[in-house]
Amino acid sequence: MTQMVVAPAEQFVDRRNHDPVLAPGGRERRQFTDSHEELSSEARELADAIDQYKVRHRRRFITYEEMLAVVKSIGYHR
Repeated sequence: MTQMVVAPAEQFVDRRNHDPVLAPGGRERRQFTDSHEELSSEARELADAIDQYKVRHRRRFITYEEMLAVVKSIGYHR
């Protein structure tokens, strides 16, 4: 019969309590990372609004409906 070795409790990392929005080191994960510099001011405004939406709603990717809601929230209309 083999004997099971149990790791001390302080070595256990409960990943269920991990904030999925934050990357290791406490930085937030973002889709656009450093690409905002090359964008026009309007595109940068949209990228920032999408990033804020994703952080607020803990979403890594958003649907077209969510993107439309973000676009409308910053004042665009048809």
